[in-house]
Amino acid sequence: MQELHDAPLAPLTTFRLGGPATRLLTATTDPEVVAAVREADASGTPLLVIGGGSNLVIGDKGFDGTALRIATKGFTLSGTSLELAAGEVWTDAVARTVEAGLAGIECLAGIPGSAGATPIQNVGAYGQEVSSTITEVVAYDRHTRETVTLPNAECSFSYRHSRFKAEPDRFVVLRVRFALEEAGGLSAPLAYPETARAMGVEQGERVAASAARETVLKLRAGKGMVLEPDDHDTWSAGSFFTNPILDEAAFQDFLARVHERLGPDVTPPAFPAGDGRTKTSAAWLIDRAGFTKGYGSGPARISTKHTLALTNRGEATTEDLLALAREVVAGVHAAFGVTLVNEPVTVGVAL
Repeated sequence: MQELHDAPLAPLTTFRLGGPATRLLTATTDPEVVAAVREADASGTPLLVIGGGSNLVIGDKGFDGTALRIATKGFTLSGTSLELAAGEVWTDAVARTVEAGLAGIECLAGIPGSAGATPIQNVGAYGQEVSSTITEVVAYDRHTRETVTLPNAECSFSYRHSRFKAEPDRFVVLRVRFALEEAGGLSAPLAYPETARAMGVEQGERVAASAARETVLKLRAGKGMVLEPDDHDTWSAGSFFTNPILDEAAFQDFLARVHERLGPDVTPPAFPAGDGRTKTSAAWLIDRAGFTKGYGSGPARISTKHTLALTNRGEATTEDLLALAREVVAGVHAAFGVTLVNEPVTVGVAL
């Protein structure tokens, strides 16, 4: 297991931001992961687990403790059952399932990060969420000090949330298991209107899984959501804010503010979210509050391709990024009475 001291963490994140860790361990096997976690817990050392670094905002002062980078490998496909080691590159794994003619995660192509992070955030995009295909998550339980296997029903999945996110200091994901679909090389029914429109089919139709994957990659690239080292629009964590979910009273207040600010004929995006709640679009809120593509004059700005992505233009600090995020949150709340919530995990800092 590789060990470094006073190790830079910025290169391990897609934001390329953050100070150093007191100690950085890189684990390439499950036993190494477990041993590192047990050692940190036994000594009372703060522990930061890093996968692909695509959902982390690390403070400029860095992390005073042990950072554990999970670099485990393992892709096992048996029929329609898939098992991924936590350190597997997610978008590569998606490509391999499509090559095998299986459906279920093809519209999650291009999402940066590691497989182990997908259940934590209940990663989703373009009409698919991993919670619909995950069968089990194998994790090390820091409370019981043993490796456990949690079936889907015990993962408490919801929109961009899970038991793992709710209990961040308890579970370290080791492996994720999925049940995919044999559909003769076709995709799952297309659930997202934009994807269906881009492919010239009706929502709910199936298309070639490979074509669905390629379409999603093109859509993501057009929004700066596919990592490109030379493109500062991709020096981000993808969507920085989750789409707000409002109860009936909050949604009616929101509508009143929209009509007052933008006119009675303006209808904001609205999608049923269960239990009488409504989900609206964070990107729409940000744009209509005056934070358009490319907004900002400093080294941290809104992406020129997508208003939901905050980006490092090359010389930003974490504080620059947070200042922009706070400005957006305050502006959206002042305009519409809705409080945006950050999707990336913050380390040593907060909005």
